[in-house]
Amino acid sequence: MAILLRACGLTDASFALCDRADSVERIMLTEVVRAGTWRKLGDLQQTVAAFERALALEPANWSLYLDLADVRAEQGDFTSAVRLIDQGMRHQPTELSLRAAGAAYRARLTGSRADLSELVELAPNLPNDSYRDLLIDHACAGPALPAELVAAARRFQNR
Repeated sequence: MAILLRACGLTDASFALCDRADSVERIMLTEVVRAGTWRKLGDLQQTVAAFERALALEPANWSLYLDLADVRAEQGDFTSAVRLIDQGMRHQPTELSLRAAGAAYRARLTGSRADLSELVELAPNLPNDSYRDLLIDHACAGPALPAELVAAARRFQNR
């Protein structure tokens, strides 16, 4: 219900419902809903804080590491994004989205040709086109990447 309230623009009501849920029992999902609401409001610091609380409640949830890494990347903190992806990989090493995000964020941070190549290899299998395109944008902004490899990655954005 709090997600529906957020979608309708009733963010205060969404937060109030999350607070009510917490009074019964604190669970990870409530913090994820809070994070999404803060993100909708454009407050990335509060978004991070909510995801960190969610991780404290479920530290083995790989998806939370990915969500938090994506926010860190949005903030331009690719060092933290890579660290978070690595933590998520300990829990789900074969997860395609984690692998692709890790390759993209490492390529952006270090200009690693190998990481951009890995992203190019994984890109056709990513189920969400807009997420794939975002990862490619991040990766292709890495330092000193070869133009032909950047072009190969960008071709996936034009499909």
